Amino acid sequence: MDYQALLARILQQVDEQAYLTPSSHLPEDQRAAMAEVESLLQDPGFDPAEVRAIVRRMYKDERIDRVLMLSALHVVAASPKVQDWAEAARLVGEQEFAALEQGGPDLEANLASVDRHRGVLAYLRSHYETALDYFTRALERQRTAENFGNVLCALCRLGEVDHATALLDQIRGSLPADIVTDLDAMIDRDPDLAVLRSGGH
Repeated sequence: MDYQALLARILQQVDEQAYLTPSSHLPEDQRAAMAEVESLLQDPGFDPAEVRAIVRRMYKDERIDRVLMLSALHVVAASPKVQDWAEAARLVGEQEFAALEQGGPDLEANLASVDRHRGVLAYLRSHYETALDYFTRALERQRTAENFGNVLCALCRLGEVDHATALLDQIRGSLPADIVTDLDAMIDRDPDLAVLRSGGH
């Protein structure tokens, strides 16, 4: 893989119009619903069938749209407790179709979610170069700490720690404080990013 070309694409997202960082594009009710789902998924003892039922009920009650429902169901399928890779791949395909059908001003953010999910699936199956490509696509569509963090994770897994460190330095020097703060928090808690902690490299 041509890491220099890929890094050039990533750094373009840091340098060009870095002030145009996305805020949450979801309406308040959908943000609240997805926060509930995230809380359920963070419980190590969560029941996948119960979470799926809750997500589908939220969709039926119009608390979340179809794109978000499929996104949440994908997260369940790809979770360490389930690891149903075929179902996760099927759901992300449905999510992409739903995003295209829905269209509108949230299309790019919704497609970024699709790219991110595809990247996570590749990452969890140890296809790190493919994951890096998807994570870069997600970042090009939506500059968020999560998308930057995923790129860094893939670079570290590929042994490209020097590239990851250089990218992190560029992010810290160019992007708004809220993104840097969120990214630093990810680095502090994510074992895949431990090598980027102060003194870790």
